[in-house]
Amino acid sequence: MEEGLRFSVLGPVRAWRGGAEIELGPPQQRAVLAVLLLADGAQVLAGGLIDAVWGVSAPSSAAGILRTYVHRLRKVLEPDGDPASSVIRSTGSGYRLRLGSAELDVDVFRDRTARAARARDAGDTEGAVAQLRDALGLWRGVALAGVRGEYARAQRQRLEELRWSAEAVRLTAELALGAHGQAAAELTALVAEHPLDERFRELLMLALYRSGRQAAALATYREAQSLLAEELGVDPGPALQSLYQRVLRADIDLLAPPTPAPTPTSPAPAPAPASASASASASAEPVAPAEPSVPAAPPADTATVPAQLPAALAVFVGREAELAEVAALPLGSTVVVSAVAGMAGVGKTAFAVHWARQVADRFPDGQLYLDLRGFDPVGLPVAPGQALRSLLESLGADVNGLPQDVDQLSARYRTLLSGRRVLVLLDNARDAAQVRPLLPGTPGCLVIVTSRNRLAGLVAMDGAHPLHLDVLTLAQARALLARRLGHHRVEAEAQAVEEIIARCARLPLALAVVAARVATRSAISMAAVAKELRESVTGLDVLRDQDAAADVRAVFSWSYHALTTDAARLFRLLGLHPGPDITLPAAAGLAGLSAAHTQQLLSELIQAHLADETAPGRYASHDLLRAYAAELAETLEPPQEVAAARRRMFDHYLHTGHNAVALTGTARVLISLAPAADGVRAEDFAGDAAKANAWFAAEQAVLLALVEQAAAHHFDVHTWQLAWAMASHLHICGLWREQEAVHRAALDAALRLDDPVAQGHAHRGLGAAAPGLGNLADRRGHVERAVELFTRAGDMGACADAYRTLAWIVELQGDLEGALAAARRSLALYRSVCRGADDSRGQLRIAAGLNGVGWSLILLGQYQQALDHCREALDLYRRLGDDLTAAHIHDSIGHAQYHLGRYEEAVASFRSALAIWRETIDASWLTADTLMGLGDAYLSLGRADEARAAWRKGLDVAERLGHTDAESFRTKLRGLDESGAPSACSLCPAQPS
Repeated sequence: MEEGLRFSVLGPVRAWRGGAEIELGPPQQRAVLAVLLLADGAQVLAGGLIDAVWGVSAPSSAAGILRTYVHRLRKVLEPDGDPASSVIRSTGSGYRLRLGSAELDVDVFRDRTARAARARDAGDTEGAVAQLRDALGLWRGVALAGVRGEYARAQRQRLEELRWSAEAVRLTAELALGAHGQAAAELTALVAEHPLDERFRELLMLALYRSGRQAAALATYREAQSLLAEELGVDPGPALQSLYQRVLRADIDLLAPPTPAPTPTSPAPAPAPASASASASASAEPVAPAEPSVPAAPPADTATVPAQLPAALAVFVGREAELAEVAALPLGSTVVVSAVAGMAGVGKTAFAVHWARQVADRFPDGQLYLDLRGFDPVGLPVAPGQALRSLLESLGADVNGLPQDVDQLSARYRTLLSGRRVLVLLDNARDAAQVRPLLPGTPGCLVIVTSRNRLAGLVAMDGAHPLHLDVLTLAQARALLARRLGHHRVEAEAQAVEEIIARCARLPLALAVVAARVATRSAISMAAVAKELRESVTGLDVLRDQDAAADVRAVFSWSYHALTTDAARLFRLLGLHPGPDITLPAAAGLAGLSAAHTQQLLSELIQAHLADETAPGRYASHDLLRAYAAELAETLEPPQEVAAARRRMFDHYLHTGHNAVALTGTARVLISLAPAADGVRAEDFAGDAAKANAWFAAEQAVLLALVEQAAAHHFDVHTWQLAWAMASHLHICGLWREQEAVHRAALDAALRLDDPVAQGHAHRGLGAAAPGLGNLADRRGHVERAVELFTRAGDMGACADAYRTLAWIVELQGDLEGALAAARRSLALYRSVCRGADDSRGQLRIAAGLNGVGWSLILLGQYQQALDHCREALDLYRRLGDDLTAAHIHDSIGHAQYHLGRYEEAVASFRSALAIWRETIDASWLTADTLMGLGDAYLSLGRADEARAAWRKGLDVAERLGHTDAESFRTKLRGLDESGAPSACSLCPAQPS
């Protein structure tokens, strides 16, 4: 080992020999060094390094590039090339970095914080402060600066938490020494940087109170109370509440800090364990402050305690060794469990659910379950963003207008889990990259992951505990059959049972299917089952590292061949559905059968363990069963019947979606559909718009997969029309990327069809994705192309819709006169195509056009004219309907009234708009503008507190969405806090006339 070698990760990744800095090469090469440094001397597998450096985007040549990086690092770190003193050593299939006498700043940081803890325990508060200042002085910016990827983000978060914990301990000690004024100044900045961290809030309150600023201390608490309620829906923690009460009654005991008492060291999360053993390595972390008490995080949101664990199997046998292994795990920290690689049907989910239910009572804040569909044979794995949305909703987060960025979603998820004890079961994971954003950021939660992949990246980089779940032992397999079929029956045909177990490879899923086959056919003997297995074409070989799909076909075939003719056909056709699940009406449409008959057949499939009712009215199958069913459909069904079944499936969702749009988007011009295929019965929702909205929400994943499947099988008309049906739902929910993806597929399909109207709808849909995806010039080009295509085709109703979208895009570009011209053109076209007063839908479109013109007039300062247009629009809606467009109209009226000085009326209008927004599925991204106007109106009435509350809610929405008005909200709040002076409405550039 070269003397004088030093490394730093508390900032950019750097290295020195003596006083000279070593050039470490490109960012990815530095990342390799960082991973090895943070592994704490443990082995890091090559696969784990590749996962950490490249993630899911690793090139095929990653292994060779990694070897090159390691070779270069050895050359610059070991210029003499002495193998005996090698810094980076090859260890089988991985690498290990041995620091020896070298110095790593993280280790120095831990050492100094440990010395600080010992000094404080000994009563030397000044010495503790000095050590902590030295420790914190090691930071040179953001940890791992310049290292990109999911691994770096996760480790950066852990290291930063060490930093802020040490800051809290130091400032506690500073307060104990009487440095109240200096500490208050530092804490004010820290609270601004970490507004939800109650540690700094509590210390700031104490510093202000001891500085003679009781009112400021109380104001700090009220600010925390308001922020926690709006952000998390929770109250401040007990410690902060207790301090507030003491400050409120001017508790004199708070003024003289007691002598610090010795406190036990509390370990913080390890920065980057390379293995289970590494995560348990000893390290001294900052001691928790003795006074005041500092809660680690806000308390759990008791209003939402999810309990999503699936039901445990009625028969669960064996796994004693594995259960004993996981029982020894320290459940006070995040734990990840990975199952055997490639072993489908080994019982990963059954084991995970069984274990989770055994320990569920230790996680009083809830249990989450999510199927990540990592190895789905038809559909795509659940994207991290989609998974985070589901988990956030289950935790009680306001899902309206969640941000698009995965990092922001993950940060919000970690915030909601902070301070909670929650069990998270992530089933069927594809790889470490899919799971990593779903891991909590603080101890207290248990995460169980099942996967066919060994998830070596999670083991090496995130301290996951690997669990190899093998097939059952012979005794366990025999016990499973005995529990299901009865001991007497198993003992009576012991030889046949042994053969069945052997040919099923002791695979739990295969044994369960065999048991169901025998149990439902009492006349069949175990010998007959063994003979069928023996004579099967494929057989069931014992599997180790290969996919089990081919070998369980024979097992599935027994249940399949025992089905009635109609049930067998339904099973085959269900394999064509993209999943993740299907409703009874959709299954009936797919099969072309009545709902009653389909219900009977589904019950038969459930009894045969070929399907399951995962939720009331929703049915799904194990992924291997679905793959088997799809194979049967492709091989046994005539090609024309496969095509006909797919058409019926697409027709069901398309016609149902069309019916839903008719109820939820009354301002849209409806497209014409070809008649649905025979046997398809679309849902009509009985005129209930709420049910239609709920249908879109429930079927969102299915609809997205259907567009992809329709495009893949060249059902081009269904492709663009399904995209059209989804457009409003995706737009309202703020799912811009999904909106763009389906309309890209729609445009490709429309071009293949050479259909200008279809192309126009696809172009308009691509343009309408503007808010989240930017590039307004490109979006405007799409909408202008839609106008051109609709005009050429003579579809003036669709052209009017496109002009309405164009007005919006042009407004976003800042061309207000152009926006007014487009809005007026839209209104004129609506009036020209409306068939008269009896055309209610046409009248509603005219109302939407009137509102569009009114809004453009507001932007140009012509408020009375705008008010006249919008009131005319509202009158039409009051007579004919009340949906999302009515909220737009109320909002426009509120802005016009505000600029005309009618502030009370403006407040009423804005509140009417907000009431409709909140009733609309995931529509809160639309509330930001309304909340801005509402705050302006309140302030003009002298109601500053209500203005502040409206703007803070608006800022929350804007920040979560990356809304362009976030800074406007901040400016207004700063101005209000500084002077209380009213400011002009920033949504409307012109001043009141």
